[in-house]
Amino acid sequence: MRGLGTWDAALVTIGSVLGTGIFITTGDIARVLPHPGLILLVWVAGGLVTLAGALTYAELGALFPRAGGQYEFLKEAYGRFFGFLFGWAAFFVIMTGGIAALAVGFGEYLGAFVPFFSTKNLLLSVPIGDWTWDLSGGQLAGVLAIALLSAVNYVGLREGAGVQNVITVAKVGSLLGLAGLGLLVPVSHAPQLFAPVPTGSLGAMVGVAMVAVLWSYDGWYAVTNLAGETRKPERNVPLGLVMGALAVTALYTLMNLVYVRTLPIAAMAATPRVGESAALVLFGPLGGRLLTAAVLVSAFGCISSTILYAARIFLPMAQDRAFFPALGRVHPRYRTPAASIVAQGVWASVLTVSGTYEQLYTYTVFAVVLFHALTATAVIVLRRTRPLAPRPYRVWGYPIVPLVVVLSSLWLVVNTLREKPVESLIGLALLALGVPAYLYWRRGERRAV
Repeated sequence: MRGLGTWDAALVTIGSVLGTGIFITTGDIARVLPHPGLILLVWVAGGLVTLAGALTYAELGALFPRAGGQYEFLKEAYGRFFGFLFGWAAFFVIMTGGIAALAVGFGEYLGAFVPFFSTKNLLLSVPIGDWTWDLSGGQLAGVLAIALLSAVNYVGLREGAGVQNVITVAKVGSLLGLAGLGLLVPVSHAPQLFAPVPTGSLGAMVGVAMVAVLWSYDGWYAVTNLAGETRKPERNVPLGLVMGALAVTALYTLMNLVYVRTLPIAAMAATPRVGESAALVLFGPLGGRLLTAAVLVSAFGCISSTILYAARIFLPMAQDRAFFPALGRVHPRYRTPAASIVAQGVWASVLTVSGTYEQLYTYTVFAVVLFHALTATAVIVLRRTRPLAPRPYRVWGYPIVPLVVVLSSLWLVVNTLREKPVESLIGLALLALGVPAYLYWRRGERRAV
């Protein structure tokens, strides 16, 4: 059922990016790049790279307008094995780990209003050998959020997209309100946007900052997973990607203008929650509470969006007999990938209560950026291997724009290998576990034939 239009596609793109990063990441960046003008510059540069990615994926989404997104693109360009490895990592760590991280973050901020759901409220402690499993109120809140939003997406595409759209509009409205007021309220601090550049290795500092920025923009490709349920995908998928990328870049730039206008660099670098610190300076304690509410809504919306689009990866994998067969079924009444939604929700909940999602997600950082490089390269590969294939949309600025995505992704790969070599190798090991699984499912497919 193709029930999504242009605005749905754009709102899914926006909702999948706007999580908690914009309220936290700038403080981390200020510690490695202590210059307000350069901080703004790296956020704008990150937006331009994201736009290049959106333009690149738009061609692939229009060329293969079906569920699966990167799984389909990698499969068509390099063969089923590469598509499977992406889907394998997405199910067990990348997407479900992301949902778990957002869910616990949601619980943490909910605890500010309902103390029972605080991550500091220990509900249960179970010794297991030398290890102790703890269950906090924040983890319970995260599981409840996953269950609720999975149920909404289970009963229908329009229901899931409708909830997602309402939450995204609320997120955008709250950010615009905070940014607008933040730029109007008088402040005693005068930002030095053109201050002397800090001494040291500027390239290294910008590089580390860009890694944090690009991760805050992650999720912009979400709508490609929903191409099979989008009306006129050859038009609406590219428009949704580009409109969403532009909107997020504008929102991120506005919020960072507020931060550098409100807080000195030293104050930004000293706080783990730069958004909350800026709101307290601008609006007092009430502003801090309002900012916490905005983060709460933002995290909830990002969980909703990720559940909506991620489940569409596993459906075509199972239908290709390259994953658990039960996940290939579409609900006869609701016409949703119901089994995939349930399985995804259950595993994400397990990661939420296990407390291991952060480690797992760190291990797959290397794999995530590697898949982005491969996917962007797929545009060039498919132009050569399938020159006559109908392309309703062709990426503007080819081949420069796809190469920007490839080079920025490879830059992240090299940086991750250099900064986190152990985690990168463990991430590769997790991917390697998919090889015997792929061979098993391939053997089962040959037997079925």
